Amino acid sequence: MAVVAYVRTESGPILPPPLARRGAIGWLRANLFSSRWSTVATLLLAAFCLWTLPDLFAWATTRAVWSAPDGALCRAHQDGACWAFVAQKFNYFRYGSYPASERWRVDAVEAIGALLIVWLLWPRARRRGVGALLFFVAYPAVGFVLLRGAPGLRLPLIDTQLWGGIFVSLLTALVGIVFSLPLGVLLALGRRSRLPIVKAASVVFIECVRGVPFIAVLYMAENMLPLFLPPGWAPDRFLPPLVGTVLFAAAYLAEEVRGGLQALPRGQYEGAMALGLGYWRMTGLIILPQALTLIIPGIVNNFIGLFKDTTLIASVGMVDFLAAIDNGLKDPAWSGPTLLTSGYTFAALFYFVFCYAMSRYSASVERRLALGQRL
Repeated sequence: MAVVAYVRTESGPILPPPLARRGAIGWLRANLFSSRWSTVATLLLAAFCLWTLPDLFAWATTRAVWSAPDGALCRAHQDGACWAFVAQKFNYFRYGSYPASERWRVDAVEAIGALLIVWLLWPRARRRGVGALLFFVAYPAVGFVLLRGAPGLRLPLIDTQLWGGIFVSLLTALVGIVFSLPLGVLLALGRRSRLPIVKAASVVFIECVRGVPFIAVLYMAENMLPLFLPPGWAPDRFLPPLVGTVLFAAAYLAEEVRGGLQALPRGQYEGAMALGLGYWRMTGLIILPQALTLIIPGIVNNFIGLFKDTTLIASVGMVDFLAAIDNGLKDPAWSGPTLLTSGYTFAALFYFVFCYAMSRYSASVERRLALGQRL
């Protein structure tokens, strides 16, 4: 009996995935109802939201006081938010005691910084090398002249005691992020160095800074920094908090970078040395790019923590955003429990927006890098 065999010479049509695995239904099954416990947790969370969100929404909108000359109306209606307090004090929250006639300088510095950051972070941007040069070299000098002032350029001097609010929080976070990463990389390399003195100094610095709270580092910077400066030269009151922030963040980033360096296989080092690359070229071209890619979540997590920790600079006399809100609540015309809740809610939204934006951008970078590795 003859056996007839059929061999397919053409691939069959590509069928779409089942309806339950794609679209909105597929997303719900994969993320909210993937198992029995996931379903129970989803239903409990939905019930909690239905129980709390209507009152919260009414507190923030329909029952809120949106406009008032003082806090009397808010004290009379304590069942809603007092956004009138935020509106009346917004300029103080934004600039602190910076002179009103010179606030355009703060706006200009922030606008320039935002444009340069977008230029550097946008994946399709061209000439990012030029953008990096402007951001790391030209921008700090221009920003300092605009914020501090220069009589020769007809810009009145503005003492840092008048600086405050949102722009101080953003400035502290930006300086900390920009300078702590390269310092953290150097500390991580120093900790892995074969030179005993370099390794010991790096280990001592990292362990000492990581072993004390951030507020202790700020106090040490405030009191010890003048000891390292020439006699008769007193640092600006804003400089010690910036130095303390950079040093504290760098110690934690150094351990993140060291973890990335240790995660690389030995073959990467051996391959680079086989090509005849020296230590610095091997580190800059082969090792560090891969190590930093591996630890992007940890780096961004440290940056987010640093951004929120900027509130502690108020302990050494600076008026950050949260301190500005506290000062606004000390105004007798604007006092009351509703105003306190509204002010801190506004602060929470501010920090959440910036931290969430950093988190989402980090996730997009991870996806792009993972796609490149798969290809």
